[in-house]
Amino acid sequence: MTTLSDKPVIVAPSILAADFSRLGEEVRAVEAAGADWLHIDVMDGHFVPNISFGPGVVKSLRPLSRLPFDVHLMIAPADPYLAAFAEAGADRISVHAEAGPHLHRSLQMIHALGKKAGVVVNPATPVEPLAWVLDIVDLVLVMTVNPGFGAQSFIESQLPKIAQVRKMIDASGRAIALEVDGGIAPATAPRVRQAGADTLVAGTAVFGTPDYAAAIAALRGGRT
Repeated sequence: MTTLSDKPVIVAPSILAADFSRLGEEVRAVEAAGADWLHIDVMDGHFVPNISFGPGVVKSLRPLSRLPFDVHLMIAPADPYLAAFAEAGADRISVHAEAGPHLHRSLQMIHALGKKAGVVVNPATPVEPLAWVLDIVDLVLVMTVNPGFGAQSFIESQLPKIAQVRKMIDASGRAIALEVDGGIAPATAPRVRQAGADTLVAGTAVFGTPDYAAAIAALRGGRT
C-alpha cells in the first residue's frame, strides 16, 4: 500500500452539489477557492436513476472557467454523445466499463476527439477489464458509492480496490490519474489517498460548506 505523497492531491469539486440557481457563480467560486478540476456528473435516468446535465450546460459553463472540465458520463450508450460533450468544452471524458459492449472503442473515440479518456468502475465491478485498456486511458475513476445520487455514504469495501488499481497503474508505467468519487470528505480523504488515489471528487464536502477554500484545503490534508 502506498503512503501519502507530499504532492498535493487534485481536488475536483462536483457541481452536482452546487446551487443550480447560481451555477455560474458557483463554478467561479470553486475556481477562486483553489479547485484543480471541475467535475461534471452527467446522468441519463437510464444507466443511473437521476437525470442531471447535458452538453448545453457544459457549453454554457465553459466560458466562465479556466479549470479543466472532468466530465463523467453516467449514461448508456455513451458513444453517440461523446462528440457533443467534446465540442461543448470537456477536457476529460470518462465512461463506465459497464455502460457499453466496446470499452476500448469508446476510449479510442474520445482520444480521436482530442480529449483525455477515462474509465469508471462501479462498486460491484471487478478491476480485471482495466488491464486491457490501461495502455490508452488517462484516468481511472473508482466509484466509492453507487452512482446516481449525491451525498451518499462511503463504501468501505472499495479501499482494497483502490489499492489494487494503484498497483495496476504503477505496473503500467504510465501517468494515469487515479480518481475516487463518492463519500469523499476530510474523514475519508486520507484513507483514500493512503490506498493510492491522487484525485478526489467531492460534492457536498465542498459545496455544502460556507468556506470553499477551507473545504478544499481540508481534503488535501491542510495543504493548499
